[in-house]
Amino acid sequence: QVQLVESGGGLVQAGGSLRLSCAASGTILTFNGVGWYRQAPGKQRELVAAFISGGRINYTESVKGRFTISRDNAKNTLYLQMNSLKPEDTAVYYCSERIQSRPSATVNQYWGQGTQVTVSS
Repeated sequence: QVQLVESGGGLVQAGGSLRLSCAASGTILTFNGVGWYRQAPGKQRELVAAFISGGRINYTESVKGRFTISRDNAKNTLYLQMNSLKPEDTAVYYCSERIQSRPSATVNQYWGQGTQVTVSS
């Protein structure tokens, strides 16, 4: 059974930094659709950063130049480095990957449990 387990959230002052991690466990044959999302209170979940086709990365406009997504494929771990944090970055952050576990299996989308990031002004 594939699981995504997140860590690294917390409380930080504006201008500070945090690094989120998302460790994938279980049998992983292939993966794609890798990204970070966030959901602030009273708002819809939004894409923060994701790997897209051709090895490119897509960032939502509000985090460009401040956040960096990366993945250590040897460790099956996804990261989100967040610098120059702002109060409006406060949200629950979720990682997501589309994973195939076996050659004949379907590709399923998995989500982490979510980690709270709170930025104080």
